[in-house]
Amino acid sequence: MGNHGKSMPQFSLGKGKFLPQEEKLEVGKKRKQLTIGVPKDTTLYENRVALAPHAVELLVNNGHKIIIETKTGAGAHFDDVTYSEAGGIIVDSNAEIFRSDVVIKVAPFTNDEIELMHINQIIISSLNAANNNKGYFTKLIRKKVTAFAFEYIKDAEDNSYPVVSSMSEISGTTSILIAAEYLSNVNNGKGEMLGGISGVSPSDVVIIGAGTAGEFAAKTALALGATVKIFDTSISSLRKLQNNIGTRVFTSILQPKVLLKAMKTADVAIGALYSIGKTKRFLVTEDIVKEMKRGSVIVDISIDHGGCFETSKVTNHKNSVFNKYGVVHYCVPNIPSRVARTASYALSNIFGQILLDIGESGGIKQVIKNNLGLRSGVYLYNGILTKQEMGNKLNLPSRDIDLLLAAF
Repeated sequence: MGNHGKSMPQFSLGKGKFLPQEEKLEVGKKRKQLTIGVPKDTTLYENRVALAPHAVELLVNNGHKIIIETKTGAGAHFDDVTYSEAGGIIVDSNAEIFRSDVVIKVAPFTNDEIELMHINQIIISSLNAANNNKGYFTKLIRKKVTAFAFEYIKDAEDNSYPVVSSMSEISGTTSILIAAEYLSNVNNGKGEMLGGISGVSPSDVVIIGAGTAGEFAAKTALALGATVKIFDTSISSLRKLQNNIGTRVFTSILQPKVLLKAMKTADVAIGALYSIGKTKRFLVTEDIVKEMKRGSVIVDISIDHGGCFETSKVTNHKNSVFNKYGVVHYCVPNIPSRVARTASYALSNIFGQILLDIGESGGIKQVIKNNLGLRSGVYLYNGILTKQEMGNKLNLPSRDIDLLLAAF
């Protein structure tokens, strides 16, 4: 049907009888062409980009317009020429970016960026709600935007968090590679190869947390030949990890005496337990860290959630380690940005499809009405806070997203 939305001539088949007009057959969803803006991240050490060139090409081929601020992909080694060849429009001003229907980036939006937003705009980014105050959310609310947070978006089929899981895979795998670096002489380590070879005892790796990050840390350590011990607060999580790994490894509930014994012989300790309760507490005390071997390495993946070790303190990609009690501590909160190109591809695979779905559904209301997983990612709908726990914490009014969808 080439003339969508246009009436066909009516031909008489006799008195009172006519062929039906084509517009009566138009019962499908009305697609919406989106203008999508990708601003350059100015957050220190954030090298990832939400849309890699292959995702831009996919969106452009489906009729969408992608505007990219110059040098947006530089940290992940995607140059402007590559984006331009993929169909993206390169601009120098982020003010132009914020005239788009949708604006997507990795780090939370800055106060300056919020000033550039317009009413009814769709914004997509990470949120890091714990690090943002009431004033931050009030500014967003005034702009009446619809906002999605990476960390809240779910997969409707298995109820998982695809962005969090994807970044946790990277963090878990990379944590073991980082530990290997700091065991070596190159970084003034004790000169050991992580893993083992014939005739030499394997390294001992202790992993605290049996979630996605812990699982991929365990897989990587085992692949290198290390001996792995995994601790968690949940038996079901340990059982699931054991089944996913496909081989028998030492697993234990977090019991102080058992943990202490494991930590005394550990060459590497990975902190990958995110759910550590509402009150700040440490799973591995300073006294336990004191008992670790000199030259051993701690990589605290969960530092952005408070950390797993009492001795941990936030570091960054430039000054990434410190030494305490003879133990090297690596406590960088944004490990995926260390491998920004891989992380950007992983993010693009998720967000490219989400943006396609918004266009195919005909708009934001339709897509979040039909997609429960994407709906869970909404924390502001037309400027109204939709997360009750966030509202309670910040003393801001909130409304249930289902009620809002029915009202608008």
